[in-house]
Amino acid sequence: MSTVDPSAVDLSRAPATVVDALRRISGIEDHGYTFLDNANKPTFFSYAALWRAAETRGLALLGHGLTRGDRVAMVLSQPQDFVITFLGALLAGLVPVPMFPPLSFGKLDAYADSAVTIIEVAGAKLIVTDKALSSILWQVVPRVPTLKDLVVVENLDLGKKSPGPLPTLTADDLAFLQFTSGSTSAPKGVMVTHKSLVANCWAIATEGMGLELGSDVAVSWLPLYHDMGLIGFVITPLFKATDVVFIPTLSFVKRPNIWLQTMHEFKGTLSFGPNFAFALATKRASEKDLATWDLSRVRLIGCGAEPINANVMLEFVDRFAGCGLKPGVPMPAYGMAEATLAMSFAPVGSELPVLLLDAEAFRGEGRVVNPDDDALALSFVGCGKPFKDHRIGILDTDGKLLGEDREGEIAFAGPSLTEGYWKNEAATNEVYRPLSEGDGDTTVWLRTGDLGFLHEGNVFITGRSKDLIILNGRNHHPQSIEWSVAEIDGVRKGNVVAFSRPGKESEELVVVAETRADPPADLKEAIALAVADRLSLKVADVVLLGAGQLPKTSSGKLQRRKTREQYLAGELGGEGVRTLGATGEKLTVARHLARSLFGRATHAASKVFNRPS
Repeated sequence: MSTVDPSAVDLSRAPATVVDALRRISGIEDHGYTFLDNANKPTFFSYAALWRAAETRGLALLGHGLTRGDRVAMVLSQPQDFVITFLGALLAGLVPVPMFPPLSFGKLDAYADSAVTIIEVAGAKLIVTDKALSSILWQVVPRVPTLKDLVVVENLDLGKKSPGPLPTLTADDLAFLQFTSGSTSAPKGVMVTHKSLVANCWAIATEGMGLELGSDVAVSWLPLYHDMGLIGFVITPLFKATDVVFIPTLSFVKRPNIWLQTMHEFKGTLSFGPNFAFALATKRASEKDLATWDLSRVRLIGCGAEPINANVMLEFVDRFAGCGLKPGVPMPAYGMAEATLAMSFAPVGSELPVLLLDAEAFRGEGRVVNPDDDALALSFVGCGKPFKDHRIGILDTDGKLLGEDREGEIAFAGPSLTEGYWKNEAATNEVYRPLSEGDGDTTVWLRTGDLGFLHEGNVFITGRSKDLIILNGRNHHPQSIEWSVAEIDGVRKGNVVAFSRPGKESEELVVVAETRADPPADLKEAIALAVADRLSLKVADVVLLGAGQLPKTSSGKLQRRKTREQYLAGELGGEGVRTLGATGEKLTVARHLARSLFGRATHAASKVFNRPS
């Protein structure tokens, strides 16, 4: 296509598919994606060049004998390779299956087993990977019956290409499969259609971030196999022809300062990250950085993917205020893979929405009540209101809608809702269903498994009823930790509970275990070492209890949530067992000083941007 004036492109309405979104900006030469390599060297692809590269890549994929609807597993570590291959697969009518690459060259057998499971569930016919990773992935090919081949991305465009033409897609076509972590059970592939992608991306671009052609530069280090990075920074920018700079994720892991350094160098205006990334940026910035960086153009940095600590947000703002960072830059948000990505955004540029409430009324009855001056208070971070044409409801234990200021399970409905789980009808029916039977309302709601409440229309996330543990932006099912600990000499098997607690910078892991009589003196150290060795997780605290002291149901099942509540309240195990200070803070100042009480925002949360359930 010929070069076009960006101002002549009509971006005022949502397209039908993601491919249509890219097609209508495919003549723009002065906006596009910049990819940084491991040496921080930039490569710019205009939207016109991106269309050409994706078209070539799509025809090359079809040249491997694939047909419309076939799944393609993608294990790619470099953003440039990932983006072009992903968009190329969409243009070709194929269904990409983004997968995480191995984080290191240790424990490769376990990685291969995980890859086999995901590829088998997806029924993928082809793996596209880096040359450096091909030797690892080749061992997967003979283990999956549907796989026909593996192709190295560096050679993909050099091989045989389909003569075309590329297919015409519809809104109902499946765009890609977003797999959940599957650390203790078979992974589930969320079916993301073009329809739900368009609905969610359009809402993010217009209502959530207010993108305008030529006015924003997005910067992202987020992994692209994760929907927060993929949908938020690869797909959404296509709807408004937004410029994006991609940092390799491992570059951020090795040198967190590269995030804000890149924001400075490329005059970035928006980004996103989990809570721990804000803490890292605050900690790692040197005085030289603070004297050099200009962050005055930044208008929002969304926070999601794990619980939000208000203290971390405020320290981030304070640390970089001298660089021109505005107080309203941190923007809490809430979402998950089953909702395509985002469900709500706090207003751009607004003061951090922290709500203080009476701890006794909330813990005991799930009621949101203003605290008295002498009462214990809990702090929660608000994540805004749902997008237009979308709904967030709070359900009681019978699945009926509650009013405002009552805690219950969060449910979500609207055009961003995905189609369910790939070839898993039972799992789909469990969480995608109408609120009640027989009332004539057939609206399908997503039962998120999260706990929260609505206050003045805004959603506040208070916990995870499914016990999922999120550490440094990654999901961990407690069973995998508990099973590892149960094998240690001195621990009573079947009597271990793992959960997270709010930390100063991010969530921290706690392990509680009942012990046999006369346990080894170094049992706490042994538990921490075992979890670190087997799961590469740091344990912040280990609590040892006598037999029968863990909370259980009448049928003998462990109660993780109650164990966590007792731990936070310093009541775990009863008399004679070490307790910790109660969560919350004593309100001893006038209410007009409440804004200063953000410290120890203990349970402030938002699992945002794809925390798969």
